[in-house]
Amino acid sequence: QVQLVESGGGSVQAGGSLRLSCVASGDLFGNYYMGWFRQSPGKEREGVAASFGGMADYADPVKGRFTISQDNAKTTVWLQMNSLQPEDTAMYYCAAGRRSGAWARYRALQTGTYKSWGQGTQVTVSS
Repeated sequence: QVQLVESGGGSVQAGGSLRLSCVASGDLFGNYYMGWFRQSPGKEREGVAASFGGMADYADPVKGRFTISQDNAKTTVWLQMNSLQPEDTAMYYCAAGRRSGAWARYRALQTGTYKSWGQGTQVTVSS
């Protein structure tokens, strides 16, 4: 069982930045999709960014503003969020999903790809 712990959420004004961190148990980035998802009240959980096989993918609303990265030891993944807007307000979750077959970009932001989830960290952006 993969354990994930997020941190770094908080409250910022529009235009500000936050950096989320996710610490994972074990060295698993070589065979796992690592993703960041978010969920607002009344909305479905949506993929924000994912790292897989040396590649990255982003949801259209965050492209150019958010960046996913990981350390060389492959135990931590970050989400750098710049130019935050009120619509970015949500609970943000880190997730891990074991690769099955070749890396597939279309799977990177799908919730069904991921089996392990963190507890979430709240991000609130005020106008």
